[in-house]
Amino acid sequence: MSKTKLRRNTPEEDAAINRGIAADPDAAALSTQEMKALRPFPDVIAAFRATGEGWQTRMNNALRIYLSGHPLKVA
Repeated sequence: MSKTKLRRNTPEEDAAINRGIAADPDAAALSTQEMKALRPFPDVIAAFRATGEGWQTRMNNALRIYLSGHPLKVA
């Protein structure tokens, strides 16, 4: 299996990405309290990562199974 070589963004690409983020009304920096509320999730990600290569696929499959029984409500 070959490994894909990652390419870093150029400064110009980073600047364009940051402009897009700044222009997005739905993008906002999280407060310290909001960040603390997110902390339980890294343990779930760590548990999937610990299963080795292909963990993202297994996590996606688990989420699909969950969503099949718990459909999201669109606001």
